[in-house]
Amino acid sequence: MATGPRYKVAFRRRREGRTDYHQRLRLLLSKEDRVVVRRSSKHMQVQLIAPEQKGDVTLSSTFSTELKKYGYDASTGNTTAAYLTGLLFGYKAQSKGFEYGVLDLGLQAASPGSRVYATLKGIVDSGFEIPHNPSILPSDERIRGEHVAEYVEGSNLPELFDAVKDKISADFN
Repeated sequence: MATGPRYKVAFRRRREGRTDYHQRLRLLLSKEDRVVVRRSSKHMQVQLIAPEQKGDVTLSSTFSTELKKYGYDASTGNTTAAYLTGLLFGYKAQSKGFEYGVLDLGLQAASPGSRVYATLKGIVDSGFEIPHNPSILPSDERIRGEHVAEYVEGSNLPELFDAVKDKISADFN
């Protein structure tokens, strides 16, 4: 390990691989509200965060576990749940008076067609504005779960998706 007067220890969150401070600085200097999308193996989380002088303020948030209220009883860690979580977030944020944000993925891999971009598609489909390239969004068949229904007998994911999407839309329109 390096020692001496010229050695500088990196910030703890940088050492742990949890924060990219260069990306974070660019997002904060834009002074735009950030739509923060975080995923785990079982859930999705979306938050609208505004930068403030004393620290970030969460303006609106949605978790994939909230889909149970709308009758979604399948896994909350798949592409379908990611889209529905984004759709729910978009409607909730608009009902609170917010209409625009910039996507913040953090250190997550930006793979086209991933769950993070399925969430983005749900947010955009709700009418919330986020600048993006449409080529990165997953296909409608993948979002509805049709690729799974082909291989799993008795899978009702496309029908469940349509029913939950209609309930969410009806709740906010």
